[in-house]
Amino acid sequence: MEERNELYPVFLKVNKLNILIVGGGEVGHEKLHFMLKSSPNANVEMVATWYLPKTEELANQHGIKMTKGRYRSKYLRKRHFVIAATNDEKLNKRVYKHAKKRFLLANIADTPDLCDFYMGGIVNKGHVKIAISTNGKSPTAAKRLREFFEEVIPENVNQMVENLNEYRKSIKGDFEDKVNQMNTITEALKVKKENHD
Repeated sequence: MEERNELYPVFLKVNKLNILIVGGGEVGHEKLHFMLKSSPNANVEMVATWYLPKTEELANQHGIKMTKGRYRSKYLRKRHFVIAATNDEKLNKRVYKHAKKRFLLANIADTPDLCDFYMGGIVNKGHVKIAISTNGKSPTAAKRLREFFEEVIPENVNQMVENLNEYRKSIKGDFEDKVNQMNTITEALKVKKENHD
């Protein structure tokens, strides 16, 4: 039987969560950069013994708290999840172990077996956001798929979503009636297989 992706996608309101990133090097920078690219108001604190200048600059632009020093388990207090992004494998594993004791979700960079979640490729067009996962197998494939979707999704998709939201507010009837009406009006968005044959 073919292996399948068992991940359940969710969209987190990271501006309302408390997030810790451990590490101030290239990987820590990448994790912070992509989180802020998707969610500029993410509530993040970083802890590291040193930071890349570009990480300090990015963090300052977004009001990210940067703690300079060694990681301690006390930094996990009142957190919702943690990302360990150092080049110290033992430290990353220690962060994971501490997170599990506190029932926190953890992402340990470049260690899929120690990840409760993956940070996949993200396509963002206004209110429309598409997350892409390769089940931790190929970040490069996720990147290429992201580039493809960014190209094919029209720039005016946000206006369509706004218009559909206004229409939805005006619909009368019970839940089933509303679903049926929305399905009818959005029928044209479906791409039929016969159109591609």
